[in-house]
Amino acid sequence: MLQNKDSFKSTTLRSVLAEIQAADKAAPQQKASSSSIVSIIRKATQKRNEAAEQFSQSNRPDLAEKEKKEVELLSSFLPALLSESEIDRFLKEVMDTEVDVGENPRKAAGKIYKAFYMKVDKSLVDPDLVKRRAEALLIGHK
Repeated sequence: MLQNKDSFKSTTLRSVLAEIQAADKAAPQQKASSSSIVSIIRKATQKRNEAAEQFSQSNRPDLAEKEKKEVELLSSFLPALLSESEIDRFLKEVMDTEVDVGENPRKAAGKIYKAFYMKVDKSLVDPDLVKRRAEALLIGHK
């Protein structure tokens, strides 16, 4: 079997593996879960997206392109995020069955998030989208 040496891919993957190993060392009694590994990869892609944007603003298209390629590579290892309609379905289920929304909306929101994340793995959603959708559903639920 011939090995194709791709230093770009190996360097990118090694940097993420180092972050995963650091997470393992931070809590040696338990290995990083698949959920935490997905979160680490998502954070790595987010960092690279932000770096690409900064390089573009600094008129460094070569470095921006490198970061974008790394994002593309790392994204290939990530599961798809839940869609807005799927998030809404889980939030409505929680609001209808587990949380009394008639009480203080701030307290209800905290309980909704807690119940939502008990049902849905945090690494499978965009937390900002969950927050926006929960707020919209709370306003519409009144």
